[in-house]
Amino acid sequence: MNILDRIKNDMYAAMKSGDREVSQTLRTLMAKLKDFQINKNKLITDHDGIGIIKTLVKQRREALEIYENADRLDLAGKERIELDILSSYLPELMSEEDIKSLVKQIITEVGAKSMSDVGAVMQLVMQRGGEKVDGKKANLILRDLLE
Repeated sequence: MNILDRIKNDMYAAMKSGDREVSQTLRTLMAKLKDFQINKNKLITDHDGIGIIKTLVKQRREALEIYENADRLDLAGKERIELDILSSYLPELMSEEDIKSLVKQIITEVGAKSMSDVGAVMQLVMQRGGEKVDGKKANLILRDLLE
């Protein structure tokens, strides 16, 4: 079952059970996925779907931080619920230790010595790690190792 079918089935199940938070969040996600399909004029792949979900997760994290800083705990709670729901559709991320070993391996392969090599190393990290690598963490680890 591809990601689009899984989300659709989960959305219908949430609607039938009366779970408003899940059904609304998944409706929003389905709308984003269908917009992508229409705009690109192609069927959505699991890779495309995960990319869209990652974007929505990032938006929820940013909104959550803003609401918490503004002491709007009601809105922060809503964002946290949506964040948890959306995150459940993402593949499990690599641990920090695994990211560090991957980055070290690529630094050795490329022969990276300075910050000017960050782009070349990050490109390979993201290619090899795929959707399981948190790019932000990988970048921070890389910068620490190259300093």
